[in-house]
Amino acid sequence: MSRRPLRAALLSLSLTLFGGVSALQAGTVTVFAAASLKNAMDEVAEAYHAETGNEMLPSFAGSSKLARQIQQGAPAQIYISANPGWMDTLEDDGLLAEASRTDLLLNTIVLIAGPGAEDGLKLSIGPELDLAATLGDERLAMALVDAVPAGIYGKAALTALGLWDSVADKVAQADNVRAALRLVGSGEAPLGIVYATDAAADEAVRVLDTFPADSHPAIVYPAAILRDGDGDETRAAFAFLTSEAAREIFKRHGFGIAGE
Repeated sequence: MSRRPLRAALLSLSLTLFGGVSALQAGTVTVFAAASLKNAMDEVAEAYHAETGNEMLPSFAGSSKLARQIQQGAPAQIYISANPGWMDTLEDDGLLAEASRTDLLLNTIVLIAGPGAEDGLKLSIGPELDLAATLGDERLAMALVDAVPAGIYGKAALTALGLWDSVADKVAQADNVRAALRLVGSGEAPLGIVYATDAAADEAVRVLDTFPADSHPAIVYPAAILRDGDGDETRAAFAFLTSEAAREIFKRHGFGIAGE
């Protein structure tokens, strides 16, 4: 097993046991990142290592799950959430390094179809869309609608468009947005709501339409250094996340840059 997979395995075990950072992880900056960031953050971590020789180890899950792990003492130095709400929670708990929080990225949500959808299906998102009829007895894949940001944004959009009540009992909720993406990509659900960046990462799905920006809160990814993980190495890794090199990677994966 190479060093990077070994470190990832050790981190996973450490998160499960909440026993702190192991000796083999010393000098590694662990980034708890929203699941939708996986492809981009893996590339950012590689670029950081290539430029500095230091290790940035991303760990991915739903923003809510990661925030709860941080509250319980899980080892991490940086947190990137897919919405401000969970970052607010950690800030209210006093778990962020002072003045380190910044808005990092932007995204959009889209309605996608996979192999389980009708061939040639075309849908236009709006109040007139009869999404329930299109689904029939099938399911709409979404991340947890009351906890995970992608699900929260999706529910907000459907509610604003007057569609939520008709599809609420047809929603297949997944632990995070990448799990919802897999349900559609594998054909287990014909339709789903995910971030545009997720849809771009899976060739098995296609985008039917983008939800209007005014149908849901702005999709902002805040990032912050965690109070107990602050230090020179963490600060260096955090600075790289906002560097031009990292921004170009995020843009390549379809993310918008906050403030641009």
